[in-house]
Amino acid sequence: QVQLVESGGGLVQPGGSLRLSCAASGFTFSSYAMRWYRQAPGKTRELVAIITSTGGTNYADSVKGRFAISRDNAKNTVYLQMNSLKPEDTAVYYCNVVQYISYWGQGTQVTVSS
Repeated sequence: QVQLVESGGGLVQPGGSLRLSCAASGFTFSSYAMRWYRQAPGKTRELVAIITSTGGTNYADSVKGRFAISRDNAKNTVYLQMNSLKPEDTAVYYCNVVQYISYWGQGTQVTVSS
């Protein structure tokens, strides 16, 4: 049974940093690409970053140069390092893996506000 558990969200001031974690279980973590999405109030869910099974990465234009996705296959965990945070980064952040179907975690709230 695939499980994804996000953590690390919180309230941070503009310009600050947070690191999100997603602990995965129930599948061969190292074999799959992992994704971070976010959903702001009243908006559709959007893809933020992806890391392939071989470590290749790609980012939404809105976060390039500020966010970094990484993975630790020994810990079955994917991370999202978020720097220079802006109020428009406020959203619920979700971890995702596609294994025949799409699996989601419960999400973690990130609020950027002074």
